[in-house]
Amino acid sequence: MEKMILDNNIPLVSKENKNTPRHALCFYFKIIEPEKKAGVYTLLNRLFLQGTKKRDAHTLAQELDENAIECYSEMKQDFIRFKLLCLNEDFEKGLDILSDIIKNSTLNDFEKEVIKLKGEIQAELDEPKTLAMDAYYSHIFKNHSYGHTYTNILKDIDYITKNDVMSAYQSLLEKSPKVISLVGDFGGEDVKGLLKKYFSDIKNCSDCEIKNDVAELEASETVKVAKDDASQAQIMQGWRVPTIFAKDYAPLMVMNTLLGSSGLSSRLFLELRDKKGLAYVVRSTYEIYDHSALFNVYIATEPKNIKTSLEGFKVELDKVKQIPVSDTELENAKNNLLGKRLFFSETNLQQASLMAYYEDKGLGADFEQEFNRMVKAVTVEDIQRVANAYITDKYVLTVLAPQQYLKEI
Repeated sequence: MEKMILDNNIPLVSKENKNTPRHALCFYFKIIEPEKKAGVYTLLNRLFLQGTKKRDAHTLAQELDENAIECYSEMKQDFIRFKLLCLNEDFEKGLDILSDIIKNSTLNDFEKEVIKLKGEIQAELDEPKTLAMDAYYSHIFKNHSYGHTYTNILKDIDYITKNDVMSAYQSLLEKSPKVISLVGDFGGEDVKGLLKKYFSDIKNCSDCEIKNDVAELEASETVKVAKDDASQAQIMQGWRVPTIFAKDYAPLMVMNTLLGSSGLSSRLFLELRDKKGLAYVVRSTYEIYDHSALFNVYIATEPKNIKTSLEGFKVELDKVKQIPVSDTELENAKNNLLGKRLFFSETNLQQASLMAYYEDKGLGADFEQEFNRMVKAVTVEDIQRVANAYITDKYVLTVLAPQQYLKEI
């Protein structure tokens, strides 16, 4: 793995994997200006493949298909990233298309995309789980761009103009910190020269100030969502916890694994599904953002089981707080966590994405090695300590169910 700084001050992190047939490149653009209207960056992201000054949408799609090139963008809360995957011999062709998309998107289908997005969101919100999650995130990140959920986008979308999206586009090009990662069999290629040819006019803004602080939760909040045609209750409870930069990142990852993200062997699955038969789906998640993070527990259950499920959550969370986990369970959780991460970093594109993700956060493209060391160092005492420190009485609980079952909450 190597790192170099390109002439335009953009970091390039690269890893050469010999005898692999495809190059994978990721280009990260950090979002430093939170959107004032929910949905601006969502619309921008959707418009990137709808045509450029050189290629209309049909030509772009045809050219990608004919050359078996994957090229697309993804939007997350803190960044927009472009991904390129192509045969080694088509790398320059792929760079030509990617640079055109990044630098020359016209956003001409703005009105059409607004109509499509509204329709898709309305359809999504018919799903009970989506509606419950929407309510949860909009409350746990109230008055923050992280809480710009589907319902908030629907409130704002008719007030978003093409100029709003164009302004966000220009800000992304001119003001955002950027990172490029490349993985593949590129030995002998003038990689730096190719990137200079296609991206030298895109400047980095590594010292741009990012203001996107998240206010602390002051108290717990229960959000009830009535949906009388729902056959299952959707329950989500979550806490604000430290993010990836904190010393407790690894203990929180391990705690999440043993509680609910390790599948059949996790405590919530064994206790609430297998032993009590409360649900088919029960899990926990640890979600990472630049300026915050969440630890969540979730279950989909029969509406009559809402109270029992909430009590089950409390029992299992209190156990982690009060009773030290066994050495065997701790080691199993660590092995499960590290094994899954190996599985999700097998391909060139997965590796390129992970390298750029870490570099974008200022942790270094090779942070995965440090993370492995941190996980192996987690102790029984660490698990109990973070559980008591962060699973507190300041949480957001969201319950979706038919109205009659919400009265007892």
